[in-house]
Amino acid sequence: MTAETFVIGVDYGTDSVRSVIVDTSNGNEVASSVFYYPRWRAGLYCNAAENQFRQHPLDYIEGLEATINDCLYKAGPSITDKVKAISVDTTGSTPVAVDSTGTPLALTPGFEENPHAMFVLWKDHTSTKEAAEINAHAEKFPVNYLQFVGGIYSSEWFWAKLLRTLRTDEPVRKACYSWVEHCDWIPFLLTGGNDAQQMKRGVCSAGHKALWAAEFGGLPPNDFFASLDPLLDGFTSRLFTDTSTADKAAGTLSSEWAERLGLSTDVVIGVGAFDAHMGAVGGQIEPYHLSKVMGTSTCDMLVAPVEEVKDILVKGICGQVPGSVIPGMMGMEAGQSAFGDTYAWFKNVLYWPINNMLKQSAAIDQMTADALRREISDNMIRELSDAAAELPLNDKDELSVDWLNGRRTPDANQELKAAITGLNLGTDAPRIFKALVESTCFGAKAIVERFRSEGVPVKGLIGLGGVARKSPYIMQMMADVMNMPIRIHRSEQTCAAGAAMFAATAAGIYSKVEDAMAAMGQGFDAEYHPDQSKVALYAKRYERYRKTGHFIEQY
Repeated sequence: MTAETFVIGVDYGTDSVRSVIVDTSNGNEVASSVFYYPRWRAGLYCNAAENQFRQHPLDYIEGLEATINDCLYKAGPSITDKVKAISVDTTGSTPVAVDSTGTPLALTPGFEENPHAMFVLWKDHTSTKEAAEINAHAEKFPVNYLQFVGGIYSSEWFWAKLLRTLRTDEPVRKACYSWVEHCDWIPFLLTGGNDAQQMKRGVCSAGHKALWAAEFGGLPPNDFFASLDPLLDGFTSRLFTDTSTADKAAGTLSSEWAERLGLSTDVVIGVGAFDAHMGAVGGQIEPYHLSKVMGTSTCDMLVAPVEEVKDILVKGICGQVPGSVIPGMMGMEAGQSAFGDTYAWFKNVLYWPINNMLKQSAAIDQMTADALRREISDNMIRELSDAAAELPLNDKDELSVDWLNGRRTPDANQELKAAITGLNLGTDAPRIFKALVESTCFGAKAIVERFRSEGVPVKGLIGLGGVARKSPYIMQMMADVMNMPIRIHRSEQTCAAGAAMFAATAAGIYSKVEDAMAAMGQGFDAEYHPDQSKVALYAKRYERYRKTGHFIEQY
């Protein structure tokens, strides 16, 4: 490269969107900006008791414009003309009902406040009934249309959410022309798309969540869906047949968005993908190394040369799709429905009396009470971790099963519930926290064991995301439970960094994403090795975890 070039990576998370401007020559972050979704923070359109989690498209649009403009302001005017591409990752499966122009229904008159017209967030589990029906229905067909998604369809995915939406809300059903993933809609928005059928769909979302496969010639046939429910009859004709890998361009920046952002209409917009998939690239994934993006949930990615695993179908994972992570490689996805959310749940349980009683306290003034609440909230997980780390290990310690938000893999079942066993009058908060952390590590081990039992070796672990970087206690336990080292990537924003690498490839700055990864990757700055004095004990406790989980499943 003879001239300075920059790209923008946009990472849509569960609570916020982050944009970064990255130097394509070395991957250095020039500027970054975060926008927290205001409607989501206010708890609008969600009902946790019913597992309903929806996000308004305005949160996404406002965040996109605000963060990119803020990044450009921070980077200075000399950068603007050197920005060559933008790529986007999002949570998923997070689909939305759109009209024929590709506009989410919540942006059209009459649907502005309708949750069913909004994006159905990945962790929305209102469609467990529909997922169960899809699984039972698939058994009636000579072709196994679930073979590339681990054999089990999840309520977190595309078709289950669509069917539930069509059944639940008649006005939305009548207005819904197509069903679109968040990661496909943002590039469509930026390129000025106005025809839903012309929207470029990424192979990542299509293959892992929507049952698309080259072996089927695209999506399963209409008969598969029409015989499931007449509401789906003909729906595939309004979806897609072809897909693209994320190293390709979806188009260029529209004149409207060029004006809103102060960028050129020559800026390339890359095809979108899911956060963990781009995050794995940002975290410099290697063949047969499990790349664990650890946040509210985990998404575990593994890549392998297609020719080495083409005859293997791993049961109970979230899909295996050629090119979904790195073009030319098989991308395999697994994960846990609750990881950081498990710790946040326990923190909220402990914090409830503090938060509520301090509001009513006559002993201290409100300003002091507010400061005290913030201090306790900010420090609670660290204090629990420090205290838990001092506890001795015993085979009979309190034990937890980590299905607070159901089980994603292995063998998706979002109706499962968590448990804590072995409680006694000596059980205190650090001991419960230790059991919860163990359970999330045991859940991670179950994923590795499934890959191995199905003939896919796991040679190492790569830790990415906030939990990986912020909690040495959890990462050390992960190494001990797995009996494998885990390397922690230096970048705090591997998903946004991965999006930037794909943007650089889509713009032709690099010929393939592996070259972008090598040039722009930031490397690793920590590594945890198993403590061999604990490995055997954790192996015994893992067997207890498995038996307890089996009991929960039966009853």
